[in-house]
Amino acid sequence: MSFEPDVLQGFVQRYLDTVASGTAADVAALYTEDATLEDPVGGGEVHIGRQAIAGFYKGMAGNEIKTELLTFRAGGHEAAFVFAITVNGAMRIEPIEVMTFDGDGQVTSMKAYWGPQNITQL
Repeated sequence: MSFEPDVLQGFVQRYLDTVASGTAADVAALYTEDATLEDPVGGGEVHIGRQAIAGFYKGMAGNEIKTELLTFRAGGHEAAFVFAITVNGAMRIEPIEVMTFDGDGQVTSMKAYWGPQNITQL
């Protein structure tokens, strides 16, 4: 299975737009039922399954979120990208995320690489 890079970039942009304007359930719906999420890598638990992933994104509820895709790379059914997420106009984080997608364009795994050095107070 392989996608054209512009199709994968569309999947990533849909994810970023949903993180910025959707609910936790909306974001979790972009993942497969048995997907995994590790954010940040090495910094905690791996969330397994759509319900656990929805629980992870609930932590952002009530915040003003803005996202911006900065750099994008794709291969096969995977994408790696750098983006900026701004929270309440007060904090900007620039993670690198790696996502894999199934044939329907749903996320099967996501890993986010970032740490304190990638956070800027605004």
